[in-house]
Amino acid sequence: MPSEILLKIFSYLDAVSLLCAGCVSRRFYHLANDNFIWIRIYSTAFSPTRSNWKVNSVEKIAVSVSSLSVQDKEAGYWKKEYIRKQIASVKAALADILKPVNPYTGLPVKTKEALRMFGLGWAIILKEKSGKEYIMEHVDLSVNDTSVTVIWYGKNWPCLASLSTLDLCGVTPVFMDWYKTPTKHRLRWHSLIAKYNLSHLTISTMIGCDRLIRIFCLHPGLLVGVWKKKEELAFVMANLHFHHLVERSTLGSATVPYELPPHSPFLDDSPEYGLHGYQLHVDLHSGGVFYLCGTFRNLFTKKGNIENGHVKLIVIHLKNNREHLPLIGKVGLSWKTGIFDGCIKSCSMMDVTLLDEHGKPFWCFSSPVCMRSPATPSDGPSFLGQRYSVDYVDAEGRVHVELVWIRETEEYLIVNLVLYLSIAKINRWFGTEY
Repeated sequence: MPSEILLKIFSYLDAVSLLCAGCVSRRFYHLANDNFIWIRIYSTAFSPTRSNWKVNSVEKIAVSVSSLSVQDKEAGYWKKEYIRKQIASVKAALADILKPVNPYTGLPVKTKEALRMFGLGWAIILKEKSGKEYIMEHVDLSVNDTSVTVIWYGKNWPCLASLSTLDLCGVTPVFMDWYKTPTKHRLRWHSLIAKYNLSHLTISTMIGCDRLIRIFCLHPGLLVGVWKKKEELAFVMANLHFHHLVERSTLGSATVPYELPPHSPFLDDSPEYGLHGYQLHVDLHSGGVFYLCGTFRNLFTKKGNIENGHVKLIVIHLKNNREHLPLIGKVGLSWKTGIFDGCIKSCSMMDVTLLDEHGKPFWCFSSPVCMRSPATPSDGPSFLGQRYSVDYVDAEGRVHVELVWIRETEEYLIVNLVLYLSIAKINRWFGTEY
């Protein structure tokens, strides 16, 4: 077909259809870069005189932009300008919707609304050692108080032995049509959130099992289920904290994660008194069931409570019975595939949101955890019941929880909860030199 006729046909396409046509062949790619077509699309979308009640025809818009340069621009210039401005408008809309902050959680008030409005989803990219890739869209998700749990399962997993890495990505439509509902078949943008090495599925990262599967925890916040008999993937579960979740899921690229803006240290007007006025919100949950949902205010620690490069922040004191808290229900991590489901005892998801004295998120994470018998006996008072501990560690701090199983009431009782905050993190945050 002559190029002139193809260009005429292309002139009736919208931006998404035109981009798709450009993927058919090299000839279609060059024709779909035509500046005359793209300047019309650009002007229709971003004309300063555009009205919600009356939209000019393509011919009228073409006349109104006659002063714009077309001939002296390289092919594809106005396509790039259109895409650049679309991305800028999405970023501006994101910043606007995430601006209001909840004073109690320190997190954006409209995170759930932003997830729905931007058609946000998540995908995992499984990469074989040979370089072949498998992209899997999420099958199920549940929104919690301060996190979202995303699940992948199916029958067509690639062979686990052939896999090398797993990329977790946010997925959003390339162009936001506010009047349309996003679908799976539209062009979408991948934003890398985290990359995981599947060679780390070893005994050291296994946190639990039942009669069918074993589960492994990969930092940050990824849970991988493996069938016991076949040694193949059963499911993948990611727990994503709300803090900067929308930005991390939309503003990165397919190969480079979103980089947080530089932090300007808060002035600490009383560094000699240590940390004070902190607030902690912690959840233990699984499958929509919450075993603990607690908020602790006015937390403080003295400057002298520094050990091994961490500041010790005691939330629940071991020797203060009035602070001890029960967990609700029988703790277990629920899992499911297309055929089977189950629950792994003593495991759950933990969401932690720690706010500083200004109400700003200081340390946030969501991760699978499990209860284990402590390696060493506690120095505190003895309790009538089996003791367990839950520990979480990353570069910014550590969480230590001690629990007692009360046989008479068949419940776990939290008798100690301590945060160990990294001195390096505190110094960066406040510009101090502890």
